[in-house]
Amino acid sequence: MSASRRSGTTDALGPDEPERDGADLLAALLDGMDAALCALDADGVVTHWNREAERILGWSAEEAVGRTGFAGWAVRSADADEVQERLLAAMHAPGRQVNEFALVTKDGGRVLVRTQSAAVRAPDGKPAGVYCAFSEVHTQIDLERSIALSEALFEDAAWGVVLVDADLRPAVVNAHAARALNSGRSAVLGRPLGDLISQGVEELESALAHVLSEGAPPSPTEVWVTLRLPGESGVRQERRCWRSGFVRLASPLAEEPVPLGVGWLFQDVTEAKQIEQEAAGLRFRAHQLHRAARAAAECEDPAEAATVHLDFALAGFADHAVIDLVENEEPLRLVRAAATPSGAPGPSLLVTRGALPVRYGEGHPAVQCVERAGSVRAAVPEPAGAGAAEWAAARQWPEGSVYALCAVLRSRGRTLGVVTFLRGVSRAGFERGDAMYAESVAVRIAALVDLAALGSAGA
Repeated sequence: MSASRRSGTTDALGPDEPERDGADLLAALLDGMDAALCALDADGVVTHWNREAERILGWSAEEAVGRTGFAGWAVRSADADEVQERLLAAMHAPGRQVNEFALVTKDGGRVLVRTQSAAVRAPDGKPAGVYCAFSEVHTQIDLERSIALSEALFEDAAWGVVLVDADLRPAVVNAHAARALNSGRSAVLGRPLGDLISQGVEELESALAHVLSEGAPPSPTEVWVTLRLPGESGVRQERRCWRSGFVRLASPLAEEPVPLGVGWLFQDVTEAKQIEQEAAGLRFRAHQLHRAARAAAECEDPAEAATVHLDFALAGFADHAVIDLVENEEPLRLVRAAATPSGAPGPSLLVTRGALPVRYGEGHPAVQCVERAGSVRAAVPEPAGAGAAEWAAARQWPEGSVYALCAVLRSRGRTLGVVTFLRGVSRAGFERGDAMYAESVAVRIAALVDLAALGSAGA
């Protein structure tokens, strides 16, 4: 007898089958349940007690069944009457009654449990007792917290949450993640990540596959991706940085862990990373200007010092550069003074004296720069197109140039010329911050060019 007293009642199972005690069948059924169950008759005597109740409190069925109430063993004497009254009150109340009690374990400890009680009625409909299902409160609270956390993550979280299945396809997506992917929550489900991400998907899928097979990495990972977003002129590309954390999901119901997929949590940190990169770029450029000044101080020829500044300015900034000086103002005529080698890497070279004027047409960016006395940016309409080579050749720039930034050389109120920085297709176009740096370099070069001109005049 493990879960109840024998009632003496038998059920006929058939002419050729042995008789079995109905109470034993009930006891076996109760013992197989995950919930702690007990029952009391109308007098408050314990009639049933299953194995889960024994596990929580330590009292076996043999020790519990037959006792009147919980006083002196499962409840403190001071609380016994209140507990008994509230449990038996369920016989005369509709539905289930929920209570919380502090019960006493066999070893003297105390356990806070949440009970659900309901009446047991006799065949004539009169109350015959009460059954009670109970569980440790912290277990219930943990479950409720887990459910609440799941609901919050998938509804109100300020970061993206995606559950990816074993095939690396989204199975559940929260609202934030759907907005980040520029899609609806249901539209994302089951689609390959490559349908949503044009660049960076290999790195992301590699991270997900690693988590699925090896487990989560010890720290968050920053993944740069390029999204396909609809625009007025078709699909546009947008570069984003997601700081991502991963957790491997396994079924808690199986004896051996069965992989269910990966939980992927991410937050968009693009702006912070861009600010960080810009700050690092500014520090590098300031360091380059400092190094250029120190190296130029070792040059006896101011013109050579100007090319040293040009070489230091190019590092990490542009692929080529040229310096054109004003030889005549009316009409405007520019001559090439220095240029970086076009065929192979190397220091900038001074053009021999007596160089012929460069044949810049009207509207050339360098001419505009001199006329406006301010920086000018230019770019080929299609950097990767077939006309890029012709665009550079027409402007007398090195082959492969697709982006240009011209900064005016001015010293003592006079326009001396223009320095032009050029980038190839492997780099991004020049921005406003680049123009500010180019102007800083132009100020230093202009001072040296002016100094070289004074030296030539004195000679």
